Amino acid sequence: MDMRSSVAALVEEAEQQIHDQVWRLTPSDRALARDTEAGLRDVVGPRDVQEALPQIKRLEHLRETLAVLAISLARTHGRLAWFLSGALNALEPILGWRALPADRGGTFGTVLPRPEEYTEAEDAVRRLQDALAHITASPVDLGSVRADPQANGD
Repeated sequence: MDMRSSVAALVEEAEQQIHDQVWRLTPSDRALARDTEAGLRDVVGPRDVQEALPQIKRLEHLRETLAVLAISLARTHGRLAWFLSGALNALEPILGWRALPADRGGTFGTVLPRPEEYTEAEDAVRRLQDALAHITASPVDLGSVRADPQANGD
């Protein structure tokens, strides 16, 4: 499974758990998700901005996303920690990438990713950004929502 698909499956599971109220987000969950989302947006920007960067900078930014996720993971527990751990696992291939050619000697098992792999990883990070933004949204108190009688022509 590629990174986009892994993140999409992770996000789908999180959304389902939130919808089913299996995962009840606390105010601290929401605050940490908001901080994590902001951190990810700081390092991976829009597609056109990222694609204009040299590959070494793109890899630097992707590695920074792993750091943002790891720091957030260290600050929480429960379902948010599981979600962040899943995100790190989905983006794990980045750890084996290098941006520089190997002049002589070994590369410690690292590989040069194809340009489309950078795009795939960056798209996966943007999907995480969007999911975390959704998580931080304030819950709607359905008891306070009243139907507008004129909306149905009543």
